Amino acid sequence: MAEVKQYIVIRGTGVISPLGHDVASVNRAYTLGVPAFTTIFHNGEPTPVAALPASAEAALQTLAASNPSYRHLDRSVLMAIYAAKQAVAEAGWLNDGYASDDMAVNIGSSRGATGLFEQHYDSYQQSINGSTMPGTSPTTTLGNLSSWVAHAVNAGGAQISHSITCSTALMAIANGVAWLKAGMAKRFLAGGTEAPLTPFTIAQMKAIGIYSKLAGDAYPCQPYTGKQNTFVLGEGSAAFALELTDETNLKKGDIIVEAVGLGFEKISSKTGISAEGINFQKAMRHAISQLPQNNPDIDLIITHTPGTKAGDKAELEAIKTVFAGAGPTVTTNKWILGHTLGASGALSLQFGMFLLDSNKKPQIPYNFSKNSPSKNTNGRILVNAAGFGGNAASLIIEITS
Repeated sequence: MAEVKQYIVIRGTGVISPLGHDVASVNRAYTLGVPAFTTIFHNGEPTPVAALPASAEAALQTLAASNPSYRHLDRSVLMAIYAAKQAVAEAGWLNDGYASDDMAVNIGSSRGATGLFEQHYDSYQQSINGSTMPGTSPTTTLGNLSSWVAHAVNAGGAQISHSITCSTALMAIANGVAWLKAGMAKRFLAGGTEAPLTPFTIAQMKAIGIYSKLAGDAYPCQPYTGKQNTFVLGEGSAAFALELTDETNLKKGDIIVEAVGLGFEKISSKTGISAEGINFQKAMRHAISQLPQNNPDIDLIITHTPGTKAGDKAELEAIKTVFAGAGPTVTTNKWILGHTLGASGALSLQFGMFLLDSNKKPQIPYNFSKNSPSKNTNGRILVNAAGFGGNAASLIIEITS
């Protein structure tokens, strides 16, 4: 008897971002193609950012007011809870009684509770005797991400918080795939969250010399162009409810996580970027190696490309090396919502799900001449992410017909 195939299926998705407060509003924003950037003044300098819109901000504040304990949490944690509750509700996992011991949680962030940390540190500096609040440590440690999410969705299994810089969210998905296939959990909630629109975090990005100078421009973040650095910070969170499903239980329109690839290279700079994008090459090849040998084709790549000259060029070089000839169509969502650091891979995954489910043609409205989107996409999509330190991750998704 032939062995029944099993697949990792995304049963639920939750999202909050500069584009909206749920999947429907975010997908509508992608369809309209209107960038989500605003301009703030940082150290007296006009600075583009991508913050939550009014509707999403109102929804987040409603969540914050729903539980007295939530008022002590960092914005990154609140957004993670918000996205997680959506994903679990769509998956039908909500359980208001006992904790579900077969449900594991892995929510990551590049920077963690940076806003709350900055507030507590400022208070510490201004204190007379060098003291701080009792809640400083438990509310700024990275571990409170997954634990508070687990509380919110009654998950009683493993609770993992991690930071692998901007690869964080895809690494969480990779963990989910591994845990489910190993039988260490029956349900796995994975995702990423980031609330980096703080004075210190913005200053860090400016110090590297990558922040966009195009304040006031309709498209302050312009990946692929290579003319100048156009990195813009955004905030947001996305979470995914993953299950291991037999082939016989697949339904039309299910989004399958076919493969997860990881790559690493020894760094030669603080940001860990090589001209050839070795980490990207390794991650993409690792993912592709898990596809059926008789059908390894990729139709679209959602690139990491945060709008930095060196980073964008390296990833495009890696794609050129891995895929002979013209290669797959490439696209990105950074032009519309900026770079959300540890949440970026999750938001790119949700973008890929939108493209698969709606069969929409990806949009990049400014001048873009390198392998630009030319057709609708309803095939197989590869999502890339990479972070400081030399790490990279690639995720491949497909929709069942």
